[in-house]
Amino acid sequence: MSVSVLGKEIEKVRKQIADLIDQDPNLRNKKDLLTSIPGIGTATIPHILAELDDLEKFNHVRELVAFIGLAPKETLSVSSIKGKPRLCKIGHARLRKALYMPALVSIQCNPLMITFYNRLKEKGKNGKVIVCAIMRKLVHLIFGILKSGKKYDPNYKPAFA
Repeated sequence: MSVSVLGKEIEKVRKQIADLIDQDPNLRNKKDLLTSIPGIGTATIPHILAELDDLEKFNHVRELVAFIGLAPKETLSVSSIKGKPRLCKIGHARLRKALYMPALVSIQCNPLMITFYNRLKEKGKNGKVIVCAIMRKLVHLIFGILKSGKKYDPNYKPAFA
């Protein structure tokens, strides 16, 4: 098969996926909620909807973060030499991969993430650590928006803050 034939097949499948999402009122509502988050686009939404269809199994966002594999893992040895924290990576690799580009985009266009990025940069964190932290923050936003059923509000302040 040629590259152009495969490209047409890929576009056909993407169109079918988009049509399925638009035909189901529940999925369409979730898609509308997710598109309100700056940085989350049409390429990422099908991945999120397919893999996180049932958020009811997660009682807290920490469980979702661990499920995806974005939880930090401390490295300790017997001789009490502390290593650098790393990502757990025991989790859903496809979702981590799907959230990577939205994290990079949100650093450019989401004011909340830009502020978060600058704060981490000032603390001396390197680029990959920051991108993983942004991915984790995106998971928090996705969880909150899908659980609450309310669109993203950049000016939202929690009652306890």
